[in-house]
Order: sequence, then structure tokens, then C-alpha cells
Amino acid sequence: MIMSVGRLTVFAALLASIMQVAFSRGAGDRCFCQVTGNLDDCACDVETIDAFNNDQLFPKLQKLLESDYFRFYKVNLDKPCPFWTDNNQCGMSSCAVQPCSPVRDPVMLPTCYAISHPMDFLTVVCSEKTREALQNWNLHDDEAERFCVIDDVESPDAQYVDLLLNPERFTGYKGPAAWQIWNSIYEENCFKVNPLLNNTFVWHTVNPGCSLCVISFLVSLSAPAFYRWLDGQCVEKRAFYRLISGLHSSINIHLSARYLMDDNWFQKKWSHNVSEFQQRFDSELTAGEGPKRLRNLYFLYLIELRALAKALPFFQQSSFQLYTGQPRKDQAHKELLLEVLRLADTFPLHFNENSLFAGDEKEAGKLKEDIRLSFKNISRIMDCVGCFKCRLWGKLQTQGLGTALKVLFSRRQIDDLTKPNVPRPAFQLNRQEIVSIFNAFGRISTSIKELKNFRSMLADFR
Repeated sequence: MIMSVGRLTVFAALLASIMQVAFSRGAGDRCFCQVTGNLDDCACDVETIDAFNNDQLFPKLQKLLESDYFRFYKVNLDKPCPFWTDNNQCGMSSCAVQPCSPVRDPVMLPTCYAISHPMDFLTVVCSEKTREALQNWNLHDDEAERFCVIDDVESPDAQYVDLLLNPERFTGYKGPAAWQIWNSIYEENCFKVNPLLNNTFVWHTVNPGCSLCVISFLVSLSAPAFYRWLDGQCVEKRAFYRLISGLHSSINIHLSARYLMDDNWFQKKWSHNVSEFQQRFDSELTAGEGPKRLRNLYFLYLIELRALAKALPFFQQSSFQLYTGQPRKDQAHKELLLEVLRLADTFPLHFNENSLFAGDEKEAGKLKEDIRLSFKNISRIMDCVGCFKCRLWGKLQTQGLGTALKVLFSRRQIDDLTKPNVPRPAFQLNRQEIVSIFNAFGRISTSIKELKNFRSMLADFR
């Protein structure tokens, strides 16, 4: 459902009035992003996460994600939207994604690089040696681990993309077709709410420019009524909603931190946009929703951090290798990967995944299947995103979160990896899942780091 033009106009006028009042009162004086204390459904607190991520984990993780194994992600950006006819593709250069394409010049470096053209389309080229290594990755995975390769990877339309050369940032993608994405995610997948409460809209974003969407509503009911409904749900349903909201918040932080601040014929400059951040998370500009969104971001961080820690036995297997065709670098990067995972395992206040699906076995199994199908549906919605760069990062981050859930829901199979006489452990991860879970967590880790930067910038206004 798309809101009518008339209602959008009324909302825009109301929003402008609210923003004018808020900024006249001095938004810099309100420490709205100083989210503190314990998180719901967790034994952890915000301060512990900030210190652990910013001071210990973030630097090592970013170094790992710059390696060849993790910087290349194979994706099919040409799949049609399965839910509605979408002819509203973004035509701006900032929305474009150029995959690695082979060249036959033997003097080329064996890595991908970019050339900036006048229209700022990104042209990425690879040497023949790099292309062969990329093609061998899937073969190596099949032979060494017999991973279940998803259909998207095997499609002739799927191509490798260098994530470092196609960063997630503000693209200018906006309009009803853009916010319809998040509207569909929340309305169709966050478990149906009581229709008797269907009165007003709770807005998760209030300004155009989101890298996946623009304006969307969480669910069709008032904020107090929604949170009363949410508090009455089981921990699994609350967790599912909070994961989606946390992902939404993380993406909003990314676009606010890499916002197009200067766009002219000579250059494009991306940097932090404090006012954009305020409009998405300031308590007074979001009817008190902003701090809740940030707390959901921290909840998402805990879930994905726990999944990485739980997956450590899989990556410790001698049979697992980061295959890129460069044995020495591959071994060094595996050691760095294990260092990151061991560090994640030392986090003192992990989320207790045993609280999920711990009730009646039959009911727990049905609920788990409902969540699995809902998340599968969300990943399909990503093929409806009109901005190709937004689609790339949307598909990667939803697959990464889905992989994290797969890890948490497979604790028995993972335990089998440490048993000596298990002939063929049931738990496996293919290369796409590995690349996506680490890069998705890298995005969440970056969001936590950027919150510190925005706090510093807001302090300058006081």
C-alpha cells in the first residue's frame, strides 16, 4: 500500500513544522543518541558494546573485510521483483554498480580497480588472473566442503562485485517506490498485528535519501499501542521485529555518515550529515522513536556477534580455507579471521540464544519455520529495490543476517563439529554465506562506531 499524494503533502507540512520548532530549541543540546543502560531481552548494556566494538573488534574486522576473499561478493542484480511490477529504477550515476569484467592486458595488476568517468559511473576491471581466481572459488567450495550453492550464484546473470569500490552510501534514491520497500518488509513480515489497533502511522524514517528506502511506516497503529502489542509477544517475535528495526537503523546511520554533501561537475564529496542523522534519531523529531531504533541496533549487534562466536568451531576446521589462489595471503587472512572470532567469543555479555524456541517443541518448531519463511520473503523483497547499489547492499545484509540466524538455530549441528567420531557434520556454510555474514556484521560494527562520531559532532553544537 502506498500513501496518497495528499496525505504525503499533509505529512510533509507537519514534519516541516515539527523540525522548525525542534531546531529552534537547539537539537545539539539534547543528548538523544546517548543511549545507555541495559537492553531489553538481554543481559548486556550499551556501554560494554561501545567499548568492545570501537576499541577492540572494529579495527581487526575492517582489516579482514579488505582482503580479497571478503571484498568480492557474487550477486544477481537483474532478478525481477517477484511481488509487483517495478519500472522505477534509479537512473542516477550514484545508484550504478559495475561488476568485475575481464580484460586481457597482461600488465594489469591482479586486483580490481576503478576509473572515474565524467558522469561518475564506476568502471571496474580485473586482470585475467583475478578473474580465474574468482571463478575457482565456487569450485573450491564444492570440492572441499560441499556447500549448498544457492541458485542465484549459479545463474549466468550473477557476477562478482568489489564491495570496496561500490561502498554503501547516500545515493539519492527516493520517492514512493523507495519507501514501499520497507513498508512491505514491516507490513508483510513482522507478524500481523491486531487490526483493531489500525489507526495511525508510526514512522521509522522522516526524510528522503535512505540507501534502501525513504519514508516507511513500521506498522499501522499508534506508537503506544504498538509497543503494548510488542511487549505482549513472545521473545522470538519481539526479537524478529527488533532485528528488522535494527537493520533499518544501521542503514540510516550509513547514509547519514556518507551523505552526498557536494555534487558538482568537478567532484562528488560524501561526509557526515548531522542534520540528516538528527531527523532520523532525535527523540523530539521522531515522536520518541529515535532512541528505540538505536537500542534495536545494539540488539542486532549482539545477535550477529553471538552468531560469529558460535560459528568458531566451523572456521577452526583444518579443512576450511579462505581460497583466493594466493596460499600465503589466504593463510594469513584465515589467522586474522580466527583472531576476530576468538575475540568475539570473549565478549563478556553475549545474547543467550537458548532463550529462543525453548518452549513446547512442536510450537517452537512452527514458530521457527514462520520466522524462516518471513526472512526468506524479506530477502526476495530486496529484488524490488530500484537502486542497484542499494539492492546490492540490501541483498548482502539480509543474507548476512539470515546466515546469523541459521548459525544460532543450528547449535546442535555446530556442537557436532567438535565431536571426534561424527563422519560428516550436518552444519555447512557456503562462500556466499561466509562473505555475507562477515560483511553484514561489518556494517553493524561500523554503525556503532559512527554513533561515537555523531555524538562528538553533536557535542560541538552545545
